[in-house]
Formats: sequence, structure tokens, C-alpha cells
Amino acid sequence: MEPKQKQCKSIGKARGFEGCGKLTFQRTYGLGHSCGCYSKWLLNTPEGKEKLDKSILHATKPRRELNQAFEDKKDKNKLSLLLQGAKIACHTYVRLRDKGKPCISCGKPHEPGFHAGHYKKAEIYSNLRFNEFNISGQCERCNLFLDGNVQAYSERIGDRIGKDNKEVVERMAKAFKTESFKWDREELKKIKKYYQDKIKQLKTKQ
Repeated sequence: MEPKQKQCKSIGKARGFEGCGKLTFQRTYGLGHSCGCYSKWLLNTPEGKEKLDKSILHATKPRRELNQAFEDKKDKNKLSLLLQGAKIACHTYVRLRDKGKPCISCGKPHEPGFHAGHYKKAEIYSNLRFNEFNISGQCERCNLFLDGNVQAYSERIGDRIGKDNKEVVERMAKAFKTESFKWDREELKKIKKYYQDKIKQLKTKQ
């Protein structure tokens, strides 16, 4: 009997860690191997790091995904990995914060698959990439197929975050200069920690 593809969604020891939802054959604790969610859990959670460390110590022939996770762990200070870690923490927080709220652009009722959509585009305004006031829960159609549905986003964001915060975001975007901006590794680590702490606070309140 051939195995069935199932959605990447955390269970067991990984419960509480957000899976990507993609269909995948290979999973551990519900997290897919091919989509990288299992490796992310190993590297970015206390439970995952504990399992990774034990596996490295005791396994004579590490499985492929654990071996890859170990290699990634050695390169944890690579800028690309630090950016990814900050993004995961930031977007997880936004989705949790805006859970139950409609799409920031079109007002579509909330769905579990909502994206963390940027008001000022992250690929243009790097200084606002992880700014929580620049990101809101947004439906897939607006975020991907309508290129952010920016006009409608602009009309609604003031009510969502407050007009003062909207003005701050717009001033930061206006003053931004791409050529002078560089990510600092320590700053990215602080951003990740900041959102991880905010996630814990939200979960405590729920």
C-alpha cells in the first residue's frame, strides 16, 4: 500500500510550531521533510534542538534530514539563515496576532491560510521588512494575485493599526535609502527573539 501525502501540520512534540501546510510524503511529528519544516523545527525550537543534539550524539548513521539539519546548525550565522529565522518568527506572530480578523485589503473573513502581507513591499523597503505595523493578515488572492492590493490595503490599515502608526510606516518608507541599508547579524537575532517572545505572550493570553 503506497503512503498517502498529508498536509505539513505539527503534532506531538512539535505541536505549536507552524507547518507550511504543503502536501508531503515524509513527515516527522507531522512536519514535512521535503518542504524543510521539520529541519526548521529542529533548528529553531528548544524541543527540536534537544532532539537534534541527542540524535547527533547517539546515532551512528544519522538520517538524511538530521545530517542536513546539523550542517545548517554549523552555518547558523549565515545571513540567509538569520533572515529566514527572523521572517518565520515575525510572520508567525502576525498570523497569530491577526487570527480571526478579515483580510486587511478586501475584508474577506479570516481563513487559516492567510498570508502575512506587507503594506510597503519587503523587497523594496528592507527597513520595514520585519516591522509589525507594516504587516497584516491578508488573503492569498490579494497578496499574490493582486500584488498586495495596495490601494485597498492603504485605505484599511489606519483603522487596523492606528493612523499614527500608519504615518510612521510611511515616513520610514519615504526616508529609506536602499544603497545605505545592510542587515546586521546581531540585529536579526534580536528581531527573531523579539517576535518569539511576543508569540509566547499571545499564546499565554489565549
